Amino acid sequence: MVRTKQSMDGNTAAAHVAYAFTDVAAIYPITPSSPMADVVDQWSASGQENIFGNQVKVVEMQSEAGAAGAVHGSLAAGAITTTFTASQGLLLMIPNMYKIAAEQLPCVFDVSARTVATQALNIFGDHSDVYACRQTGFAMLAESNPQEVMDLSPVAHLATIEGKVPFINFFDGFRTSHEIQKIEKWDYADLKEMCNMNAVKAFREHALNPENPAMRGSHENGDVFFQHREACNRIYDALPGVVEKYMGMINKKLGTDYDLFNYYGAPDAERVIIAMGSICDVAEEVIDYL
Repeated sequence: MVRTKQSMDGNTAAAHVAYAFTDVAAIYPITPSSPMADVVDQWSASGQENIFGNQVKVVEMQSEAGAAGAVHGSLAAGAITTTFTASQGLLLMIPNMYKIAAEQLPCVFDVSARTVATQALNIFGDHSDVYACRQTGFAMLAESNPQEVMDLSPVAHLATIEGKVPFINFFDGFRTSHEIQKIEKWDYADLKEMCNMNAVKAFREHALNPENPAMRGSHENGDVFFQHREACNRIYDALPGVVEKYMGMINKKLGTDYDLFNYYGAPDAERVIIAMGSICDVAEEVIDYL
């Protein structure tokens, strides 16, 4: 498959894919993720269409907490929704992330991972913000460079639509988010071809609708709360297979070998490094040198 080449950074690559699968983008700017929301807003204003033939509706809220609440409400109304954030901004979204995951609402949070401020503010990249979200119920997908961001971001969007598990799609702040490379970009027709439109239809039909009333957000006592909480385990058990399925589709189109985990190096290695993010490219260069 031949793709158009274009110079762009990791943020723009993530935004290019996110725009394709998004009905509503609820945003609030924070370094280093702000360019993603910015370009999505520009594309929407210029009339660009997503794979559903619509312009993305962009809504800027008063804070990241408000953006997360808007994501939750938009999803409940049947709109596939995305947001872009990092660091303290992601932490403000955690209360709504628990709700989104437990209600099996498909969405993607694109995160250019950044240090969480502790004794002082720090805008450099690490994964402390993402790690803080591990028990929210969100799945996580990481990329190492702008080309991987372009290639693998669709997996998060496609898998969340079919698997009903929300995703944090993340890459290193600045080191990847602002790194400019000449990369091959997706054509929206190819992304649409891979999208499970039956799952999209089922999600939209599950939306809050006064014509088909349903109870949401109730209070449950101990007699049923635990059973309902455990009932979602089946979708998490199935999710790795869904992710592998879409990675396989992408590998078939691109001739790549993306997998849940990729091994690189000597088959008889005595020591291994388990890594994710931009360190992977550095490690591969060192392995090749040695």
